[in-house]
Amino acid sequence: MTEQSASATQQTPVVEFGFDATCPFAWVSSRWILEVEKVRDIDLRFTVMSLSVLNEGRDLDPDYMEHLKTAWIPARAAIMVRDAHGVDALRDWYTVIGTKLHNEGVSDREEAVRLALAELDYDPTILDRARTDEVDDALRTSHKRVEQWVGNDVGTPAISVDGTAFFGPVITRIPRGEQAGELFDATVALARYPYFYELKRSRTTDPQFD
Repeated sequence: MTEQSASATQQTPVVEFGFDATCPFAWVSSRWILEVEKVRDIDLRFTVMSLSVLNEGRDLDPDYMEHLKTAWIPARAAIMVRDAHGVDALRDWYTVIGTKLHNEGVSDREEAVRLALAELDYDPTILDRARTDEVDDALRTSHKRVEQWVGNDVGTPAISVDGTAFFGPVITRIPRGEQAGELFDATVALARYPYFYELKRSRTTDPQFD
């Protein structure tokens, strides 16, 4: 087989990125995977997970529990956007609401949803509906699908590459260009070893979004 015919038969890997829009670490990693898309041949798709669903019934720090109460709204809105506009719309939705929440520092999550809906010219009643449990079954289904990749003892982001999944990478800066591609290559190589589970060190920096 020639080099040309071998490359012609090679399948573009499907990369699914599971996100909760309120998580700053997922936000940094999502900007990284978009950089990866520029330097690696990948079929990138976004999918909704929820820290609120993940932590239902757990005994957690009261301050974090308050965070989870307000995290339902953006997650429900993401499901409604997906159902109204298709899975591909999640990319733009996440970029817009993530920019509001993280880069622009909109701390009121309902306001961030309202602003994102207005910017994308989406149905403004999505915010009202996101205050109810209308789509909670669909949200749990989306989240549980991500849990099937990596288990329920991790968080967001979660990434699947052709069915090989991992939690993370947790990074605080956005790699650009080939550096982004090299981090992707290394992460996937580790994840593909069936007996590899965890590599971790103490974090000494906070997320930075530029």
